[in-house]
Amino acid sequence: MENLKANMILDATGLACPMPIVKTKKAMNNLEAGQVIEVQATDKGSTADMKAWAESTGHHYLGTIEEGNVLIHYLRKSSNDEVIEKKHQNIINNEELEKRLEASESIVVIDVRESAEFAFSHIPNAISIPLDELDNKLNELNKEDEIYVVCRTGNRSDLAAQKLTNNGFANVTNVVPGMGQWNGKKTGIND
Repeated sequence: MENLKANMILDATGLACPMPIVKTKKAMNNLEAGQVIEVQATDKGSTADMKAWAESTGHHYLGTIEEGNVLIHYLRKSSNDEVIEKKHQNIINNEELEKRLEASESIVVIDVRESAEFAFSHIPNAISIPLDELDNKLNELNKEDEIYVVCRTGNRSDLAAQKLTNNGFANVTNVVPGMGQWNGKKTGIND
């Protein structure tokens, strides 16, 4: 295959979510409108993250090429002078979600981390739908349910909450800071 030309190459190999997005966001600030960045990452979830982040910021996700265990993402900086990153409006903290779960409220918790992350530690009764699989699972969810979306840090869950809301789900809340700081009940394959 012919080499693709990029105006900037960013090495995000070895970094886990949310760092590839954090570094890409910072690097984008140094590009001119219309320029292309190549982001090299090894985090399997980075493809879905890059697509969703580009969509939420107005940048253009061009595609991803796999070379061995490295994912090479290509993004084009938006031609807008000011790109405003959208954030989901409904947010709840870990402690509030924990209280609602303890009160046995009829709620649905969707965990959008990768399946391996979920397998080792998750909120009991949470539904595992990795971010990159969400589009294909929308029809399995009830649009009227009270849905809380969680990931490790609140970034992927923010993107998922936006996607659910944009697809007609009426009551969606992002859980921040997410599983990375969750002190409530957890379960996993080693329990």
